[in-house]
Amino acid sequence: MTAVPTTVYTTTAVSTGNGRNGHARTTDGVLDLDLTSPRPGAGPGDPTNPEQLVAAGYSACFHSALKNLATAAGLDVTGSSVRVEIGLVKSDSGFALQAAITGDLPGVDREVAADLLDQAHRRCPYSKAVRGNVDVSLNVA
Repeated sequence: MTAVPTTVYTTTAVSTGNGRNGHARTTDGVLDLDLTSPRPGAGPGDPTNPEQLVAAGYSACFHSALKNLATAAGLDVTGSSVRVEIGLVKSDSGFALQAAITGDLPGVDREVAADLLDQAHRRCPYSKAVRGNVDVSLNVA
């Protein structure tokens, strides 16, 4: 008998304006920002783009999974970080995303770190959501 999943958190965001060049906000008001299409040369003070938001969320979620696994294995991962690079790619079938995840685990053996990244990729809800749809590479810094 399979247990019915329990929703532990739900959030809602609303996009208005011109899609990628519009505005997005969460219904609770915590996130409220202008959006722009990805473009070279953007910097501080410019609006964010949807790919940056995906990268930020994915890196935070993946880092949490990684830290939980490392702690369960008795490893100290103080000072660790996860970098997620999201690419917007175009092919004959249209646009898609790709992701490169790099974990930096100071003081942890590279093979152990690689195994932890693999385990985190199986556990992270973002990884589960994109599996089979987004090309994801895992790297140890």
